[in-house]
Amino acid sequence: MSKLGNLGARLHRGEISYDFIGHRKLWYGISILITITAILGLAVRGLNMGIDFQGGAVFTTAKHGSISVSQAEEAAKTASGHDAVVQKLGDGSVRIQIAGMDIEKSDEIKNDLAKDFKVDPETIAADLVGPSWGDQIAGKAWQGLAIFMVLVVIYLAIAFEWRMAIAALVALIHDITITVGIYALVGFEVTPGTVIGLLTILGYSLYDTVVVFDSLKEQTKDLTKQTRFTYSEVANRSINGTLVRSINTTVVALLPVAGLLFIGGGFLGAGTLNDISLSLFVGLAAGAYSSIFIATPLVADLKELEPQYKALKKRVLAKRAQSPAEGERGDETRTADGYDDDAEDAAPAVVGPRTQPASRGRGRGRPSGKRR
Repeated sequence: MSKLGNLGARLHRGEISYDFIGHRKLWYGISILITITAILGLAVRGLNMGIDFQGGAVFTTAKHGSISVSQAEEAAKTASGHDAVVQKLGDGSVRIQIAGMDIEKSDEIKNDLAKDFKVDPETIAADLVGPSWGDQIAGKAWQGLAIFMVLVVIYLAIAFEWRMAIAALVALIHDITITVGIYALVGFEVTPGTVIGLLTILGYSLYDTVVVFDSLKEQTKDLTKQTRFTYSEVANRSINGTLVRSINTTVVALLPVAGLLFIGGGFLGAGTLNDISLSLFVGLAAGAYSSIFIATPLVADLKELEPQYKALKKRVLAKRAQSPAEGERGDETRTADGYDDDAEDAAPAVVGPRTQPASRGRGRGRPSGKRR
């Protein structure tokens, strides 16, 4: 077995573990700091909305090998007064995308581009997107996101419970905020591909969270019937038991996305890959982080507000105070219900003096009476 596989098996059996729940205040603080940074970036810089959201025009020239990308960007900015996204297509033509421009001036901009490129204006195709269409697309995107969130909460409340649904919702909002904030700070264009990427990473983040929640649900059955573990400790065991699985799935998912972002979009210059690959890369990493460091610790906090789990925690701590070795022994053995209680917990209390029962075999094989 590989070292990572052996580590995963030991984590699953509870032989080794890291106290994620015990350090939850640290994780909450880190998440709050990252979230505030993302919100500030969003408030100060804003999002670079693409043409599909704010309207504009797309000009495509005929095959023209002498036009460079930098020349086309400068000519489009001079003609329209807006920054342009320029792509050199495989057949030698040039695609110029100008967002936020007045589409009524499209003919004038088209003629200016034709002069700069020294081509006939008829060889430049113009596709116009009005601002109302962009607003409609943005509205539909927000509606889809809201419907997704509502369905997630309903599903988790039915499959698990409402506290887990709330924790998962907080983790999803955390992931969205960080991803959108990174977009604002980096300045990448927001396109429909970005929205697709966001919905994709939310589904992945939800899957990772549900894996931990399913393990937690299984391990907390009849938890209040024992006095060895608190809810937080069992939650921590659930995280450790699924930790290697979460790491493996995250790394496997991040590798191809990193190829799209850093090799395709960065090294090879395929800028159209950036809009979806950045949201996938940031969102996958944030989703794995939130399922371990946000969602499960938050569930533990919410559950231990319940009277029964408050009382359980008091009983566990009181018992450990009476016998310090109890907390050091760990969970080497477990009973059929998943917990290893002492005989003191399992057996009823004995009242009155205890007498030693006579042995059935006493005197067997020995004659009665005095020895001669």
